[in-house]
Amino acid sequence: MTITPRRIVVAGGGTAGWMAAAAIARTMGGTAAVTLIESDAIGTVGVGESTIPPLVTYNRLLGIGEADFMRATQATFKLGILFDGWKNGSDRYFHSFGTTGKDHWSAGFQHFWLNGRTRGHDQSYDAYCLELAAAMDGKFAHLPDEGMNYAYQLDSTLYGKFLRGMAEADGTTRIEGRIARVELNAESGDVAALHLESGAVVEGDLFLDCTGFRALLIEQALHAGFDDWTHWLPCDSAIAVQTENVRPPVPYTRAMAHDAGWQWRIPLQHRTGNGIVWCSRYLDRDAALERLLGNLEGEVLTEPNHIRFVTGARRRQWHRNVIAIGLSGGFMEPLESTSIHLIQRAILRLIRMMPQGAISPRDVAEFNDQQFADMEQIRDFLILHYKATDRRGSPFWRQCAAMPIPDSLAQKIELFRETGRVFRRNEELFAENSWVQVMMGQGIVPRAHHPIADKLGDEELTRFLSTLRENVLRTVAGLPRHADYVAHYCGG
Repeated sequence: MTITPRRIVVAGGGTAGWMAAAAIARTMGGTAAVTLIESDAIGTVGVGESTIPPLVTYNRLLGIGEADFMRATQATFKLGILFDGWKNGSDRYFHSFGTTGKDHWSAGFQHFWLNGRTRGHDQSYDAYCLELAAAMDGKFAHLPDEGMNYAYQLDSTLYGKFLRGMAEADGTTRIEGRIARVELNAESGDVAALHLESGAVVEGDLFLDCTGFRALLIEQALHAGFDDWTHWLPCDSAIAVQTENVRPPVPYTRAMAHDAGWQWRIPLQHRTGNGIVWCSRYLDRDAALERLLGNLEGEVLTEPNHIRFVTGARRRQWHRNVIAIGLSGGFMEPLESTSIHLIQRAILRLIRMMPQGAISPRDVAEFNDQQFADMEQIRDFLILHYKATDRRGSPFWRQCAAMPIPDSLAQKIELFRETGRVFRRNEELFAENSWVQVMMGQGIVPRAHHPIADKLGDEELTRFLSTLRENVLRTVAGLPRHADYVAHYCGG
């Protein structure tokens, strides 16, 4: 039996386009013919340099050798994010990728730690997290049984080039050119073809919109609709710039709050990525640039890249025969490094729902429900950073503190404040430990703990807590310096 390859057309390159082409070509080879259209004349946003652990799994699914990938993208390891000044302006806390302490099936470790506080144990919650302690000590290594949870800090432009080579080797056809017009089928309303400025016409069965904020297919042609979330996430502007490294790269990203938003610092092997995110109601572009340039380390390597955005989500991520991948489907500001993750989720979800013949409306509805749920859950986690704060020294932070929040987030905050409990729903991206670390880091401390913790006697609790701390300290003491490990493992 001869299988006729389904014609899949990827509109746009960059990280989103090449992640999609590489995954589909490698997974669906022989059953799908992938064509990618991109123009060298159109730039990409290219600032998604900090990632989260699911990318490790994504690369493994595609059979990508980690050391080769890291060498090609000048990547470093990432154990979490250091948040400076988010609670009151002079504080800092760490959101790690690991687990803290040891959970019981009935209750998370935070309940035992909270109980310990009532009995005189004054050690920080941070002392029980391996990834956090290793990050703060500037150390890293792969541990047996995946004992260290990590992600990458990478050059997203180089990642796109790396994936392009892989996708083309697996049969993807790349066409250089600008899309001039989207042709719709007069009867069905589906996209029938893309007309390029060169006069070429590219027909397809399934189209992936990777055209970034322009959303050329999903919105301009098909009018899928957009939910604007700026009343919850008011930052709407960013500037990115790259600098020389002035010290060995650390295994974490920094997010430094300022009076109208925040600034990032992401250390790679060959340079450091920097940027400022702000709300244009409270800070103008020139002042933001001055602030960014005044808080850099190392010589500036690139011209500032100015970005305007609207935080929100496309109402229909899959509409007719078009699927939005990446920024065309919406934008979550980069505070928790979720941009590449949302690309990945959409691609893997599409592959699992890849039509054999006609597109099923049930698949479309399920895809949209799942994708939108992902974005809402990430939205709530981001809002938490702005809402749960004692900062009141600027109009921006006063607006954030006073703003109403989604009921879903209010329930999560108040449940934790009253009981110390966090529940993860429907494969939610951020696990219990992430919510606990950020909520406590932002100043939300539970008033109660689970009664299971009361079962431990004083000596038993002391032994339990001290053993966990000693294991963390012993493991970190045996780890190499992060920069040394990177140089030996994947130095480029």
